[in-house]
Amino acid sequence: VERPPIYLPAPSNQYNVPPPVDGSLTIKQSRLNSMLHRMYKLGKKLKKVDNFAHRVREHVRLAPKVTELLTGKLIMGARILQVGGVEKIFKQSFSVRGGEKLLKVSQCYLSTTAGPIADLLFISTADLLFISTIETHYIYLLSNIFGDISIFVVLIPLTKIEKVNQSENVNNPQKYIEIDTADNFDFWFMRFLKYEKY
Repeated sequence: VERPPIYLPAPSNQYNVPPPVDGSLTIKQSRLNSMLHRMYKLGKKLKKVDNFAHRVREHVRLAPKVTELLTGKLIMGARILQVGGVEKIFKQSFSVRGGEKLLKVSQCYLSTTAGPIADLLFISTADLLFISTIETHYIYLLSNIFGDISIFVVLIPLTKIEKVNQSENVNNPQKYIEIDTADNFDFWFMRFLKYEKY
């Protein structure tokens, strides 16, 4: 069987591709670029979702019982809705002075000798405030130490804060904020559901 001879292209035009006459390659390239851009944006969103899911898992993991924590979160959510938002909880729970404004609110844990307590940390223009009404197990333990209490409140005037340290646990990736006060008290806030640099 005889084969027809095969001719190689001339070396001068071996890599030259003539431009498309109808512009179809330009349209295909544009579509490809658009698809790659959408995939990149989706990847960024998925990373944010993954990070948030990790923070939620870490936040829930500290609770003595997940059902107790979830019940508490539902109660807190209902309380926030019933009152009309976290700013109103802030104003109702603490004696807000004239001109004091709420800057940030975050769900986190306060470390205590009886164990971590979860609820809301408020940062205002005058104070740092933590209030917990949902961790009934720890409130019971603390009431044995401090007497009859139904809520646990920490109020630190910003003028009394001497030092704030942010730290990270290398073995178990999580953020901590340590606050030292002028009267030698030390407060540790941890497991922020939404951690931002304060």
